[in-house]
Amino acid sequence: MIALSVAVIAESSAQHTIAVTGGTGFATARPYPAQEMKPIWGTYQAGVSWRYYSMPRFIACFGIDVELLQRGFSFAPYPHLYESKKDYRYYTRKLNSIMVPIVWQPHFYLFKKHLRFYLEAAPTFSFNFASTFYNDEKYSIKIDGSVPAPIGGKYEFRTERDNRFSYGLRGGAGFDLLFGQLEFGVRAMYDFGYSDILRNRNKYYDNLLDSETKPGENPFYYTPLRSPLDNLTISVKLGFRIGKAGFKEWEWKRPNFPKNKEVFKFTL
Repeated sequence: MIALSVAVIAESSAQHTIAVTGGTGFATARPYPAQEMKPIWGTYQAGVSWRYYSMPRFIACFGIDVELLQRGFSFAPYPHLYESKKDYRYYTRKLNSIMVPIVWQPHFYLFKKHLRFYLEAAPTFSFNFASTFYNDEKYSIKIDGSVPAPIGGKYEFRTERDNRFSYGLRGGAGFDLLFGQLEFGVRAMYDFGYSDILRNRNKYYDNLLDSETKPGENPFYYTPLRSPLDNLTISVKLGFRIGKAGFKEWEWKRPNFPKNKEVFKFTL
């Protein structure tokens, strides 16, 4: 039993890969009722990932990531006040989130196991720990007649208004170049949110309190019924495979089984 455990540990240790990732993309939201939205380009992603690659009879690996992901949305609160879309004034929120995807990754190899193509699917769980906002609309009325300025700054999370925890699904694809124990890869991922960043109208109806404490921080006159967040990210990866023995599926070869031989008997 001890010998079997040692063999399993030794085999599994040769199939673990640790990597660091970093990338950029865009963020947006899908509020309901629908709003005039535009994506926020230049969001960032950085993290670490762990992968376990199974034996050849399985075509997928299992993994967990821990990432710092910038999320957010930008929308025009009052589009009816402007004649052209290019004149819209936007409210923009950016959030910093810690996201944990639990990854299933089907893959295949080319060029003598030096190139790996893969797809990814994962449920995601995240915690929003910081946020900022910027509002192009003019909320401050100047007595001297000067033009009021846009406002922005730190966004204050409030329990009755904001959700810090969120969940969703991730889909993606990529490739890895393998050189010995080193791996270099590029991947594209789309995070599809299911939870809401703002609580619905049953818990937080309007923004009268927001207008009194910090005008323009929450421009929704009525909070949306739904407000999930989405992200598209393209990232690069640098990984290291633990153990020098290599993946067992690379070394495994199908044994040659003897063919059935038929012998003719001349006697009964």
